[in-house]
Formats: sequence, C-alpha cells, structure tokens
Amino acid sequence: MQAADIMTRNVITVGRDSEVREIASLLLEHGISAVPVVDEADKVLGIVSEGDLIRRVEDDKRNKSWWLRLFAVNDPGEYVKSHGRRAHEIMTPDPLTIDETMPLAKISRLLEKHHIKRVPVVKEGKLVGIVSRANLLQGFAVAGPEASASADDREIREAILKEIDENTGVMVDRINVIVSQGKVELWGLVESDKERMAVQVAAENTGGVKEVKNNLGYVPRGFGAA
Repeated sequence: MQAADIMTRNVITVGRDSEVREIASLLLEHGISAVPVVDEADKVLGIVSEGDLIRRVEDDKRNKSWWLRLFAVNDPGEYVKSHGRRAHEIMTPDPLTIDETMPLAKISRLLEKHHIKRVPVVKEGKLVGIVSRANLLQGFAVAGPEASASADDREIREAILKEIDENTGVMVDRINVIVSQGKVELWGLVESDKERMAVQVAAENTGGVKEVKNNLGYVPRGFGAA
C-alpha cells in the first residue's frame, strides 16, 4: 500500500494570513491536531499544530521574574512564534512532504525519524492529502505494512469517498476508507447511528466491494463546541 491508499484527501487548510483564533476554531470543529498552511496554488507553506497554539498561549501568560529576564536570550524568531497572530507567524515553515506513491513502511520510518505525527502529501507541488499516524495504523490493521493495493482497490476507495461526500451529508474529512482486495474497512467518527449506517450503505453499494467492516466511532458529546 502507498500514501494514496490511506491518506485523508479532504484536508482542512488555512491561508498564511489566517488568524490564530480562526485556526483554533477549525481544530476544535473538525477534531484535528494540525492544519497545513497553503498559498493560492495549494502549495504547502507550513503547518500549524495544536502544540504551536498552546505554546503561544502559554508564552502570552507567562510572567518571567526579573532575574530570569536578565539571563534570557532575545531571539527574534522565537518572539514572532510566541506573539504572532497569523498563521505564517506561528507555523512550522517548509515542512517535510511526501508523494502519493510512498509505501506505508517508508512513511512510518519517516514519521519516526523526524518525530512528527503527520505528513502532507503533494502531487506536482500541490497538496492532495495528509497521512497521520492514525491513517498508518488503519492501513496496517487492514493489509499490513508491505501489502499492495490494486488499481481496482483505489477506484473503489475513491468511489466510496465521493459517494459519502456528495450524497450522505456526513463530514467526509472525519472518515477514512481502507480497501484491500475488495474488502473495505471504515474508520473515523460520525454524529449518529444514521450517519454510521449511511457510510456503510455507501460502501456496500459501491461496485467491486466484497465485504465491509464498520469501525466507525461516535463524536464525543460537546465535541467541537465553542
């Protein structure tokens, strides 16, 4: 399997001038821990994580005593990250990216080597998806790190995701679909039993599907609330 077989395609993104408050709201609303920062051509400029936001809040609230300030090193870059109000000021710039054809085992080693939780997927310089540790675990659970996905499996996956996105009313950015030899596993979060069944029906009605295993969980109560 490759990145294209497990990645989240409907990626939530922000622009370089998006405000910190807007970014925090997006993370809460969609239950994600980071967002890529992209330009008008969908080129990845950076990533803002919940850690960046938390660090900024902590730095805002921290009141250093006078003797600590005497020994503090004034770093312009750190000042911008801790006091910035827009995405380009607090993001990690020029993040590591991968292409759609990278095998799962190699992605896993890459995340481990660089101590990161997710990596954007690009095609011809444009963002087309994102692979997280959760995506990797889902792929390994279904087919193993060295398993391959056929062209038919990829077509099935795309068809299911399209059906969910266009016709079920379910937020597809919370759903992941893994297909191996026509067998489908559904992962992610839904709001209700009706949504859970709608996603399952969308998968079952897709041509070429031999079996559907529904691992969908439910969005916690109060999730995404302001």
